[in-house]
Amino acid sequence: MAQSIFSDELNAYISEWKDKPGNLIMILHRVQEEFGYVSREAAEGVSKETGVPLATIWGVLTFYHFFKLNKPGKYNIQVCLGTACYLKGGDMIVEELGKEIGLEVGGLTEDGKFSLEAVRCVGCCGLAPVMTISGEVFGKVSKNQISGILDKFA
Repeated sequence: MAQSIFSDELNAYISEWKDKPGNLIMILHRVQEEFGYVSREAAEGVSKETGVPLATIWGVLTFYHFFKLNKPGKYNIQVCLGTACYLKGGDMIVEELGKEIGLEVGGLTEDGKFSLEAVRCVGCCGLAPVMTISGEVFGKVSKNQISGILDKFA
């Protein structure tokens, strides 16, 4: 029998949830929590363990924007492009990140250090424009601050 790519803890979680209503999203959230994203190999593992067709799993993964299909960088940058942040220059932050470290939305730097996501809201509208790096929030960001912020993670 092939070795599971999942930890014993995750295998136990899948076993606990596989017959419950609404199980697939809960299981996929837990898989993403463990790996930082849901790889094709992980999706195949979920399919095997739950009996849910891979096409159904892939449909859920691609429908919900929360799920990541590519491995994030060591430091995942999220730039809010919700209404308040967009109006206050969120798109300028994305543009400046492209100039500073050659990163586009959905991209990963060559060294695997940074990845970039555009998100719709981080709940800090009063601090617009906002970006987060691995959960640390930076508010009222100007393009002149980006280099210094990135230096904290260099």
